Amino acid sequence: MRIALGNDHAGIGLKEHVREVLLRLGHEVLDRGVDGDTPVDFPDITFATCDEVRRGEADRAVLVCGTGAGALMAANKIAGIRCGLGHDVYSAHQAVEHDDANAIAIGAWLVGPATATEVLEAFLGATFDNDADTVRRVAKLHELELRSARELTDRT
Repeated sequence: MRIALGNDHAGIGLKEHVREVLLRLGHEVLDRGVDGDTPVDFPDITFATCDEVRRGEADRAVLVCGTGAGALMAANKIAGIRCGLGHDVYSAHQAVEHDDANAIAIGAWLVGPATATEVLEAFLGATFDNDADTVRRVAKLHELELRSARELTDRT
């Protein structure tokens, strides 16, 4: 798979480990993050990273910031992106299997290298289960995107 990797200054400590895991697993990495600890705005990095998925240039996105929460919130504001929080293995694969997640956010301040490796393996090894219930629920996620965009447009 082609994986878009994004990180802000708070995620720099885990970035290289994540990149090494992705490469070891045989994935191509599109780096959209920063290489230093000079503060940057995570919404900008998150958009640049997830936009690769949205445009079909990458299959999935991996976001690394301090807690993962900011990147998670920003990613889920982007049409077509469904981002899970990657602090444990179960949630990492469950987000793909049941919610068709195409992005995951990992908190570098909260997750060490060993857990990050297992989370990435679970996230990237998972596939959407395509069960009637999960298909219906993911369709409802798409409808929420469309409905909220329409309501916003109607207000202006």
